[in-house]
Amino acid sequence: MDSIILKAQGLSKAYNDLQVLKNIELEVTRNEVVSIVGASGAGKSTLLHILGTLDSPDRGELFLNSTNVLDFGTRKLAGFRNQHIGFVFQFHNLLPEFSAIENVCLPGFISGNNEKGVREKGKVLLESLGLSGREDHRPSELSGGEQQRVAVARALINDPDIIFADEPSGNLDSTNARSLHQLFFKLREEFNKTFVIVTHNEELAGLSDRKIEIKDGIILSA
Repeated sequence: MDSIILKAQGLSKAYNDLQVLKNIELEVTRNEVVSIVGASGAGKSTLLHILGTLDSPDRGELFLNSTNVLDFGTRKLAGFRNQHIGFVFQFHNLLPEFSAIENVCLPGFISGNNEKGVREKGKVLLESLGLSGREDHRPSELSGGEQQRVAVARALINDPDIIFADEPSGNLDSTNARSLHQLFFKLREEFNKTFVIVTHNEELAGLSDRKIEIKDGIILSA
C-alpha cells in the first residue's frame, strides 16, 4: 500500500484580490499526525478546508489514496468525503436536538449503513472515549470536553482514512485540551488513523510527528 495518503500539488486560492494560498506542495504519510501552524490569517484553515474537500482551489491537484478528488463532481465528492474523511472542528458542530449517540451515528446513517450496526459501533466508540453512560445525553447536558469527544467519535464512525481537525482544542481549557491531544495519539495507535490538525496550541504542535508552518499562504517548513 502506498504510504502517501494525501498529496497536494500546486494548490492556490484567492478571495477577491487576496491571494490566500500560493502554490502549496504537501504530502502526508499514512498513520502520521501532522500539525499546521502559523499566525492568524496565514491561510491555515483555508488549506485545511481544501485538503478536506470542503472548499476547492483555484488551481492545483489534490490526491487522496492516489485519487485526484478534484476530478469528482459535487455529488460524488460528497459521497467520497462521507466515506473517507472525518472532521473535528473547534466548535464541535453537534446538533443540539440530538443525543450524543445520534450525533455520532449521523454520518453512518447518511452513508446508508445498517442502522443497528451503526448504533452498536457508535456505542463502542463512545465507550472507548470515556463516555459510557452518556449516550442519551444531549450536547447541552455534556461538558465542553465531553462534547468534543462526541465530535471525535462522530469523525470516526465511518472508519475514515484521514481526519482533519481545525483548532480542535481552541475552545477548551488547558486540562481538556491536553486530554484531547492525548486522545488523538491514542486513536492513531488503536485505529491506525492519520490526522492533519490546524492549531495554535504549541504543546499539540510539539507532540506531532511533523509541524508544517505556513505564512502568507506559503509553506515555510514541512
